[in-house]
Amino acid sequence: MKRHLLFGLCTMLMLSSCVSKKEFAALEAKHKETQDLLNTATVKLNSCLSDKAAANASLDALKDQLSDLRKSNKALIESTKDMTILTTKGAENLEKSLESLKEKDLKISRLQDALTKKDSVTLAIVTSLKKAVGINDPDIEVNVEKGVVFISIADKLLFKTGSYTVTDKAKSVLAKVAKVINDKPDFEAMIEGHTDSRSYSKGVLVDNWDLSVKRSTSIIRVLQELGVNPSQLIAAGRSSYVPLAENDTAENRAKNRRTRVVVLPKIDQFYEMIENEMKNLSSEN
Repeated sequence: MKRHLLFGLCTMLMLSSCVSKKEFAALEAKHKETQDLLNTATVKLNSCLSDKAAANASLDALKDQLSDLRKSNKALIESTKDMTILTTKGAENLEKSLESLKEKDLKISRLQDALTKKDSVTLAIVTSLKKAVGINDPDIEVNVEKGVVFISIADKLLFKTGSYTVTDKAKSVLAKVAKVINDKPDFEAMIEGHTDSRSYSKGVLVDNWDLSVKRSTSIIRVLQELGVNPSQLIAAGRSSYVPLAENDTAENRAKNRRTRVVVLPKIDQFYEMIENEMKNLSSEN
């Protein structure tokens, strides 16, 4: 800048010595115009340099933002992949759970059908027994207890007091029971002997346990003579420990002296039915 000024002064001195005042004034005006242009250009240059610095700073900030956005985008993509994997696994687990529930529902449905069929057979047995033995006889009771059919026969219809020999009158009642059992070859009949609480001992019989079991086996022999398959028969004695009433009166003791014929499906066949259902379900999967 100083060099330009010195050059200008020298030029002016030289010109002033060899040019007219008019020409000098013109040159001086031209020089001033040039100086003004130079000053204006300098101001613009400084402004441009300032704008450039600001633009570079803004560019650096944008680069940093771009870098952060790229990192966030990458993390989001990874997170989305993880979510997709989790969602896929969740859907698979849900589908497996639904299939498992369907299988359980099918098993329950089939078992319910089996129980319904069993209940139908039970109802048919009750109907047959009531028709056979007569529902109006107060000494014979036909009922269903926890899904099991039983006939309760009063002691006075079967035995004499303190005896385990079956009376002739009892054989006509047992003949009706035998017919019902024979009509159901897939069922078993458990003969339960029950006594009152009075102590009993006679001959080889030591107590009420012996008496209750002996009465059961006596009835089983009669049923076998009447054509019942002995493999369907079960002997059982309950002594005095399952009473219907307190053993405090003669009437109550008479109620407790009884024989129950319990008609029930064969346990092995029941389990076989369940096993077959399980095999059917396994073969369908």
